[in-house]
Amino acid sequence: MTPLNPPKRLLFGPGPSPVHPRVYEAMSRPIVGHLDPFFFQVNEDIRRMLQVCFGTKNEFTMTISGTGSAGMETAVTNFVEPGSTFGVFVNGVFGERLAEMGRRHGANVVRCEKTWGETYTDAEAEDFVAAHKPQVVAFVQAETSTGCYTPGDGIARAARKVGALVICDCVTSLGGMPVRVDEAGIDIAYSGTQKALGCPPGLAPITVSPRGVGFLKARKSPSVSWYLDLKLLLDYYESAHRYHHTAPISMFYALRESLAIIEEEGLETRLGRHKANHSAFVKGLAGLGLEMLVAPEHQLWTLNTPKVPGGVNELDVRKKLMADYGIEIAGGLGPLAGKVFRIGTMGYGSSPENVELLLGALKSALGR
Repeated sequence: MTPLNPPKRLLFGPGPSPVHPRVYEAMSRPIVGHLDPFFFQVNEDIRRMLQVCFGTKNEFTMTISGTGSAGMETAVTNFVEPGSTFGVFVNGVFGERLAEMGRRHGANVVRCEKTWGETYTDAEAEDFVAAHKPQVVAFVQAETSTGCYTPGDGIARAARKVGALVICDCVTSLGGMPVRVDEAGIDIAYSGTQKALGCPPGLAPITVSPRGVGFLKARKSPSVSWYLDLKLLLDYYESAHRYHHTAPISMFYALRESLAIIEEEGLETRLGRHKANHSAFVKGLAGLGLEMLVAPEHQLWTLNTPKVPGGVNELDVRKKLMADYGIEIAGGLGPLAGKVFRIGTMGYGSSPENVELLLGALKSALGR
């Protein structure tokens, strides 16, 4: 058997994103046991730095052993009870996924739908929530399938008026765009490590407001998922350190290091870097004759969705980028299949040099 030798790729798709060498180095450190005091200290370091990225003072901030979709299912299984009304704002694949999870957990799912690539006005959110009066509402702040950003302030205000909890998917915004959990009035927010945090996939940060914790403590029926039950996870991570599961220690090392890099850079500086590189990339795309799917004021700084020009086969372009440059980008999903490229400029990969590299490679692959 030959030694493992993965090909070198330039990851500019919707995730995973490029990983800083320091994060790889952290993953090579000796592991300890999942009940070792050192591991719980690593977990506390992660909690403190995640609070900054989430924009929250929530004590209930932890990390789920699983990818971003595990974070999504954690939010749904703990806060959406069978028979309850679950209002979901759907404008892409991950809004659809939230709705499907709610259906599978026995909720009465009601949907507020928009064309993919568009977002909601405050009035639309107000009317939808007032009409259905759900117990929980959920929205995707950074829709990875479209490149559309929905801050969520209007959705959260409408939810508060009817006493609903607010779930926010910030998988593709955490660490690269403002999340503002406390300021926006979000109760539960979850993310993934493989996007703007610049870490390998495998963990899902989550934070819960005091209001959400109150709901969790008062809930009479148990979560249908044992593994993702936050009450049990609290006993493991934060109080009795009672054994729950074998945490992926090396991944926690990686997340701690990626958050330390963010802390050293400064969150506002990091967000500014993402915004500047996104703006430069969009300007360069316009120079190649590519139009963006999403209106400028709603574009993600982490994930760009230029439309595929007429007469161009997007799969052929992606194959050429991989063959000639080792660059990975992605195509569209669902109704956007074949119609957009999905190009990530996030985390360690968000730099002027990479913007220039991407634009040059795209120019060649498009024959422009």
